[in-house]
Amino acid sequence: MKNQTTITSVLLMSLSHNQKSIYVIFVIFFLIYLMTFLCNFLIILLVVTCAHLHTPMFFFLGNLAFLDMSYSSVTAPRTLCELITQDWSISLPDCITQISFLNCFGASEVFLLSSMSYDRYIAICRPLHYSQVMSWGKCTLMVSFVWSTAFFLTILFTLCLKRLTFCGPNFIHNFFCDLPHLFQISCTDTFINILVLIIVGGVFGIIAFVATFYSYVKIFSTVLSIRTSANIHEWV
Repeated sequence: MKNQTTITSVLLMSLSHNQKSIYVIFVIFFLIYLMTFLCNFLIILLVVTCAHLHTPMFFFLGNLAFLDMSYSSVTAPRTLCELITQDWSISLPDCITQISFLNCFGASEVFLLSSMSYDRYIAICRPLHYSQVMSWGKCTLMVSFVWSTAFFLTILFTLCLKRLTFCGPNFIHNFFCDLPHLFQISCTDTFINILVLIIVGGVFGIIAFVATFYSYVKIFSTVLSIRTSANIHEWV
């Protein structure tokens, strides 16, 4: 068997190392990140401070803004620092940590969008029961479920990553760490990791998709039936 050297860090190789283009890339990244952060922060601030926005819809919207702000903050600040310092290396523990946060915020956003679609389904299709069904207790429970499920999936995927050893090549063609790129530099069989990712991630992903799809189908059918009824009344 051929000897393999275990690596402890990787290089992120996707961004240009040309000194002239680095400044342009830095400005573009900085402006996009600043706009994303400020817009989401303003949404959260408005939801918290404005009393008339203390409704389930804006409660979910505030959580979504927080997730978007957090998701972009996992990669953008480090990328900006790398552009300035020209240090493109990242240790494997930091790489796995970055992947864990990306998975957590990404999964939370998917489940939260399903919760928001359910909220709109109740508001449009069952308006008389909205205040009873979408109580603050239930909204808090739904958001808690979103976070706890995403946290469970993150812990599961991270534990699966811990079983891997990495022997190179010691570079990734991306400006942040991601699971497929990490699998490519692993010298351990990644079959179990991919199987867990497909089965567990697929099951939860399908559940979220079906819930969202069903809610919007019911919303569209309700809106169309209301319009059809209104047209009939106009003709009569």
